[in-house]
Amino acid sequence: MENLFVNIVEGKIPSYKVYENDLVYAFLDINPLAPGHTLVIPKKKYATLDKVPEETSAAIGAALPKIAKAIMKATGCKDYNILQNNGSIAHQVVPHVHFHIIPKPDKQSGLGVGWPTKKLEKKEAEALLGKITSSM
Repeated sequence: MENLFVNIVEGKIPSYKVYENDLVYAFLDINPLAPGHTLVIPKKKYATLDKVPEETSAAIGAALPKIAKAIMKATGCKDYNILQNNGSIAHQVVPHVHFHIIPKPDKQSGLGVGWPTKKLEKKEAEALLGKITSSM
């Protein structure tokens, strides 16, 4: 799976191309959670989102709503998820940044999400905020 998406972009592996520009490629997921499930990727391989250059990130950011709008119109769905995972313990299977646009036609279809929340304490929040902002 190391170069799966690169091979798709280069046409070595066939795909159902939804969108393409100089930096971005989008195609239908061959194992969809719902009809219209689409992957949006940078053409160049970056393992995680923090490695993607700003220009490419901006191109992905511009493509996502355009593609999502077309998918929602084509499928008749009003609800959808956009999912992006970074690293294997965060459920990233292919080590190439990719965004899933997943239509949610009903409660049973599409993405199911658990959200095990915890309380954020003031001291912890302030310490974490300081570390994050000083790292930018």
